[in-house]
Amino acid sequence: MTAAGTAPVSTLPVGHRPPVLDADQAVEVAAELASYLAAGAAERDAERVLPAEPLDRLAASGLQGITVPTAFGGPGLGAVAAAEVTRLLATGDPNVAQIPHSHFVYVNALRHAATDAQRAFFFDEVLAGRRFGNAQSEVGTRHVREFRTALTAVPDADGGGWRLDGEKGYATGALFADWIPVLAHRGAGEDGEAGPLHVAWVEREAAGVSVVDDWDGLGQRTTASGTVRLEGVRVPDAHVTPWHLTFDGPQVYGAFAQLLHAAIDAGIARAAIADAAAFVTTKSRPYPDAGVERAAEDPLVVHAFGEVELAVRSAEALLREAAAAVEAAEADLTAASAGEASLAVAAARASSTAASLEAGTRLFEVAGTRSALARLNLDRHWRNARTHTLHDPAAWKVQHLGRHAVDGTLPPNHGQI
Repeated sequence: MTAAGTAPVSTLPVGHRPPVLDADQAVEVAAELASYLAAGAAERDAERVLPAEPLDRLAASGLQGITVPTAFGGPGLGAVAAAEVTRLLATGDPNVAQIPHSHFVYVNALRHAATDAQRAFFFDEVLAGRRFGNAQSEVGTRHVREFRTALTAVPDADGGGWRLDGEKGYATGALFADWIPVLAHRGAGEDGEAGPLHVAWVEREAAGVSVVDDWDGLGQRTTASGTVRLEGVRVPDAHVTPWHLTFDGPQVYGAFAQLLHAAIDAGIARAAIADAAAFVTTKSRPYPDAGVERAAEDPLVVHAFGEVELAVRSAEALLREAAAAVEAAEADLTAASAGEASLAVAAARASSTAASLEAGTRLFEVAGTRSALARLNLDRHWRNARTHTLHDPAAWKVQHLGRHAVDGTLPPNHGQI
């Protein structure tokens, strides 16, 4: 566990520049990293050991740079690769997979709304292995899309500049970040109301930035999704990008972010069924009435596995379909294509929510009493699923799917669908 307000020891070797990976290499590297993550996931969860070393391996692997456009030296991989990499990482440890979620989303934000100079600077940071965190959500506002954090102009700053003040909660990845993208209102409008939303790109070690490791969720325990406090942080013009413009027209920015959430849930589901299978084939005793030698031969156990496997395969298939829809919409962006991509992602998120919760619960049904021993920590799969699936209500995904099915209504144009 890391002390509040201090940075974990987490740095790349001096002079190391991660490789630029193509799609096949990215999947291969993610699968290898997932195996490494799985070996320590239960212990990290049980002891709440923050994953500094795993995140260093991730940074050194080149996976964090897969979505950097080719024009800026990256491989320019899209939603299909990003979703599969995230899903694979989540099969190993969904905590580690969730931390770079915001990294990928804010790389995407730069693609959507930044100057070429800003893109060149920040994309080079990514390709050098630097990590983006997240300081977006706020605690105590009326709803999740209301923000109080503000950028105030500093007229006498050299070259122009801003003062950033506010407090953010659930700031996944901020503790381990090199840069923290902070969502804030910039200035004030003519009516005195808060100005449009922008992203202030703040260095983790900048004066006035405090990152507090106070996350105590029942699941996803090692994401370090704590509090970020910003007190008089100076931000130059070059480190401020517009966020509100993303939603002035059709966009799949929100669909991409939601897609990666679905990938994390699908990874949790696949890991739960894999652990259940390993337990049943090596540790479980058969129920006497089944009349079999091995628990894995019990027809009721086999049928339960089949039902869970069906749910997990369905979630994985919908995830792939949604990723392809996001890429297709980006290639030909219209209100219709963006809406269809959001609906495909909504279906994937609703399905992966149900599958991860079912797999995490029925694991114990098929594995029996011994699987509930605390030292095995198999309940982490359900706890991780239950915690992560609370990010956005699955019922609203189904609601938007239903409205489209009934009368063709496209989903709203915001970042949560």
